[in-house]
Amino acid sequence: MGQQQLLLVILVTIIVGIATVVAINTFGSAADQANIDAVNNDIAALASAAQGYYMRPTMLGGGSRSFSGITFEGLAFPATYTDNGTPPTAVNENGRYEIVSIGDDAFTINAYPASSEGYTPGDDPLVDPSSGGDVRTAGVGPNTFEIGGTAATVGS
Repeated sequence: MGQQQLLLVILVTIIVGIATVVAINTFGSAADQANIDAVNNDIAALASAAQGYYMRPTMLGGGSRSFSGITFEGLAFPATYTDNGTPPTAVNENGRYEIVSIGDDAFTINAYPASSEGYTPGDDPLVDPSSGGDVRTAGVGPNTFEIGGTAATVGS
């Protein structure tokens, strides 16, 4: 009887160990996906604020039907801004955001989630896009918003 009980204890220990490893991996994947979802929500908030900026007259702090001169500060995006050159950058707990190209009727945002490989936290975290990290790119126009190739028309 002693050997059967010992074998049963060992078997239960192995099963519990395997279940623990699976749970840790699942939790890590869910946390990474939650960060990417938060970055997508931040990009959507930026796009919405930018479209409001586009429509607002210059004397009210808008672009008067142009995205030229758009900044993260002008969009009231809750983040720390770094203006140490090009491109304009904003950093929050979710990641780092850059306005990489600005035209009169469109602009592009690159976002680097904090869960990306190669992300370094801080006021000006560095992300090497070639490191395999997850870079989210969004295009914003007066009536369109696109993240990674999925266009959504906003308004008419």
